[in-house]
Amino acid sequence: MSDKITHITPANGNIFLDLGFPDNEAASLKAHSQAVIEMKLTLVEAMDNWIQENQLKQADAANILGVTRPRISDMVNRKIGKFTIDSLLTMLAKTNKSAHLSIR
Repeated sequence: MSDKITHITPANGNIFLDLGFPDNEAASLKAHSQAVIEMKLTLVEAMDNWIQENQLKQADAANILGVTRPRISDMVNRKIGKFTIDSLLTMLAKTNKSAHLSIR
């Protein structure tokens, strides 16, 4: 058995509060990060639908989109942290689809 003492602080649901940001800034940062995640997921889902609709293998999709097959694997496995919105929009454009921005 280890003699190390481990201290665990429970999270409160907002990592930015946990990191010490003021309440209003933490709320803003959390909202922004959630919006980015939603955008990335929407783009990844559109790309995955395109792959399925066209019955493409990952290697074929990678060739059309100008990326590697592992990038396609990351995309269909929803590893959105590995992608920028810009890179996803660039790939989407190569499918002859477009994205529309909505301001709320």
